[in-house]
Amino acid sequence: MTPPRRITLKDLAGSLGVSTATVSNAFNRPNQLSPKLREHILSEARRLGYSGPDAKARSLRTGRSRIIAVVLAESLTYSLNDAVASELLSGIAEVLDAHGHTLLLLSGRQSGARVPGSSSIADGFIVYGLMPSMMLIDELQGPGQRPLVAVDFDLEGQPTVHVDDEPACYAIGRHALQTRPRRPAVVNLRLTKHPCNARIAPDQELLPAARTITRSRLAGFHRAFAEHGIDPAGVPMWNIEENTYEVCAPVIAEILDLPDDERPDLLLCMSDRIALTAVTLAEQRGLRVPQDLRITGFDGIAEGQYRAPRLTTVRQDSVEKGRIAARMVLGLDPAEPRLLHTTLLIGDSCP
Repeated sequence: MTPPRRITLKDLAGSLGVSTATVSNAFNRPNQLSPKLREHILSEARRLGYSGPDAKARSLRTGRSRIIAVVLAESLTYSLNDAVASELLSGIAEVLDAHGHTLLLLSGRQSGARVPGSSSIADGFIVYGLMPSMMLIDELQGPGQRPLVAVDFDLEGQPTVHVDDEPACYAIGRHALQTRPRRPAVVNLRLTKHPCNARIAPDQELLPAARTITRSRLAGFHRAFAEHGIDPAGVPMWNIEENTYEVCAPVIAEILDLPDDERPDLLLCMSDRIALTAVTLAEQRGLRVPQDLRITGFDGIAEGQYRAPRLTTVRQDSVEKGRIAARMVLGLDPAEPRLLHTTLLIGDSCP
């Protein structure tokens, strides 16, 4: 029995009485058509069993797949549940959707052998966050000159998108130090070269500034300390390996369970998730925020602004960061370093 002939883009165009370019736009460049016409074309395509232009054939014909791969430093599960990462992905997807591109998500924790084969025909890459290893990036790029944009860390010779981490932490540190603390402390996020989910020892090696935004944030805090006559070297620091409650909690518990004369009365936290964990565990121990313990965060996630006490934090526009990275990789914006400004939000956790 002869199998039924597969309907083609040309068949669909003939059935609708439109050009093949119009049908192609309905699938690949929706902004080129009116919503009514596009929906009519897609509806007829579904009725006839046409699923869209063949991506492999199009790639061979044009040399472009219209796929943009986003390489995430963490696992996909973590990234999709993290408020900051999901906002960034929303901004990227918004731009790709508007220009008829497909988003492919990859985890930097995968080996090259486990990466989907479709990544090899991606038109470009957006790399987000501190990579566990740069081997995957080298394998993905291959010999071609496909565009790559780095977000929240630096890659030599590649355009980057950052927020003003150092000035932002200087501003929030300066605000927090207006009421002079007796025992300030800093809770970092992925600062040490080797895994450390605990207090940082004085001889512990730190990651270089080019590999982690934590170094820029710490530099901002140190500038505020020095301005207020506090020796940064005398301020105790802790490190957290993953920005989740489960990983934060043991470190914050260690801090809050110190004797009264050793426990910090100001925690400058590198993320809102760390700060919110500190608020929750402080309340469980009967510590009053901000009377007994003042806390600051970084990111400006919604959860920190909706609960009481409302977090004092720095708000970064992660959606816009994603939009800029996507426009860059598509060639819609110049491939050059971009720096976004942040906003200081004064809440109740450190008034």
